[in-house]
Amino acid sequence: MDAPAKTWPQPGLSDYLAAERTLLAWIRTGLALMGFGFVVARFGLFLQQIQILQHGPAAQPYGLSLWFGTTLIAAGVLVNVFSGWKHVQLVRSFDRQQGHQPYSTSLAVYTALFLALVGLAMAIYLLSVRGSANP
Repeated sequence: MDAPAKTWPQPGLSDYLAAERTLLAWIRTGLALMGFGFVVARFGLFLQQIQILQHGPAAQPYGLSLWFGTTLIAAGVLVNVFSGWKHVQLVRSFDRQQGHQPYSTSLAVYTALFLALVGLAMAIYLLSVRGSANP
């Protein structure tokens, strides 16, 4: 009494396009995290400049805003890398169930990896500026 093998419907173009829309939404989320992280990391510098304009005592240049901002940037990087990886897995699972030419994921994945590298570069930049901004 073998149970019949479960057959899945063959994915169509709308399935591939939905997967790509999902990838792009995750890339936007990663970019938003990186942008917000950059703003948070630079907020300490903004506060320092306000204190200088008010002739107050110099505050700590960045405080925790650098670390929180860098963490948000790193989270954005991870979101972009993970979304690219999951997209490739999903499309490959679609392709295994179809007999036609596989769907190309290279542009979407390269975009996600590029944005991840940009986020990593921003994080490295923020950490390197930390030492040069001390008065």
